[in-house]
Amino acid sequence: MGRVRPVVIQGGMGVAVSSWPLASAVSRAGQLGVVSGTALDVVLARRLQDGDVGGHLRRALARFPLADVAERALARYFRPDGRAGGTGYRPVPKLTLRPSSHAQELTVLGNFVEVFLAKEDHDGPIGVNYLEKIQMATPAAVYGAMMAGVDYVLMGAGIPREIPQLLNRLARHEAASIRVDVAGSQRQHTIGVDPTAWAGTARQPLNRPYFLAIVSSDTLAAYLAREDGSRPDGFVVEGPSAGGHNAPPRGRLSVDLAGQPIYGPRDVVDLQRMAALDLPFWLAGSSGTPERLAQARAAGAAGIQVGTIFALCSESGLTSDLRTALLSALGDGVLDVRTDAALSPTGFPFKVAQLAGTLADPTAREARSRLCDLGYLRTPYLRGNGNVGYRCPGEPIRTFLDKGGTVDQTRGVACLCNALTADVGLSQTRPDGYTELPLVTLGTDLDGARRLLADHPGGWTAAQATRWLTGGTNLTVRGVERQPAFAQS
Repeated sequence: MGRVRPVVIQGGMGVAVSSWPLASAVSRAGQLGVVSGTALDVVLARRLQDGDVGGHLRRALARFPLADVAERALARYFRPDGRAGGTGYRPVPKLTLRPSSHAQELTVLGNFVEVFLAKEDHDGPIGVNYLEKIQMATPAAVYGAMMAGVDYVLMGAGIPREIPQLLNRLARHEAASIRVDVAGSQRQHTIGVDPTAWAGTARQPLNRPYFLAIVSSDTLAAYLAREDGSRPDGFVVEGPSAGGHNAPPRGRLSVDLAGQPIYGPRDVVDLQRMAALDLPFWLAGSSGTPERLAQARAAGAAGIQVGTIFALCSESGLTSDLRTALLSALGDGVLDVRTDAALSPTGFPFKVAQLAGTLADPTAREARSRLCDLGYLRTPYLRGNGNVGYRCPGEPIRTFLDKGGTVDQTRGVACLCNALTADVGLSQTRPDGYTELPLVTLGTDLDGARRLLADHPGGWTAAQATRWLTGGTNLTVRGVERQPAFAQS
């Protein structure tokens, strides 16, 4: 029996911007709702410390198969009355190559909870989006999502060649690992998760989700598709106008007068070559209108992935203040989204909505004392004594230089980890009273959002956005189960 293949994929945005209510709403509307899988350990811990308003997290934790694991997280983080005003959140463990049992438990739980809630009380498909860059979280995060029955795993920001095999092994509850890039090291380093250490050997196999690799070139797509071990079940082809992180331009980097990277003909994906791979693909970046959906399908794509109009809808995880400010600027015709080549600690270009009161303002970035207390974008590196250390261009400059970094790597960098958690109302408050500021990312093409705002001046829901994209028709294509590919070891 085949699964239903969506024609619209809702983008997996930010830290909990693509929240479980948003993914659930899109899935109920007949398309693929996607939760962001980034930093779900800290999202769970901070939501619990804020009192778990509505009891949703506790309801999901009660369904986690290992009650003692869920109880440990509740005992450590849940505050029935929330946090006292002006107090900070309790920290969570940073990612390392040798995570503690608590760190892995919290990662598994965070992903289980988000996917469980997104799938609750309906039978539509749910996906989870990860960043290849955050390798040290991936095995435990994926296993947690699979324990909740996730239907699709999407991954970009790198070359996710090991994910198909990871999914195969975890579906059988087998120990699985992926390689981790360690700067300066010639040895192979890995990070993994062993399900048998959690649940023994008597469990039924898990559903093996489809894997969609997010790519920006047909060359990378062809590389991933050429061998069984790295072949995904499809692709999301993301252009440089998409929100969040973008691939850098091919060739020598050049920028315009505003300092934005200049993309050229070499950065245009050959859709005929994509179609020749005989795997479904969805187009992303300047794709969020009914006309672009029709054009994508006419060009051989299965459909589109759309972010901006869903980031601005009422169910997204953005705070109401941020959403109101963005919609107001959009309605006034002054919402500006720029590509910053230096801002992200990853080194990838990053889209930034120019919004007052956020870290889009260089003055606000300079006023923030450098601190790397979450560390999701830290890079492992080989220290002089042969051990592995961790560094981030967003940490104090002297510290970064002592770890072998360069001054050039620190220029213009913002702390995305703290800013993106602030976007969804989970701002950390430091002991000195400083509260982390948000930083919003959107795509540069705002045509779809403007048209929806004209139709819905007070804002729109995910269902309204989905119906608008699809013309009110539940557009789906029956896909074929490729079970032999799922069974590869």
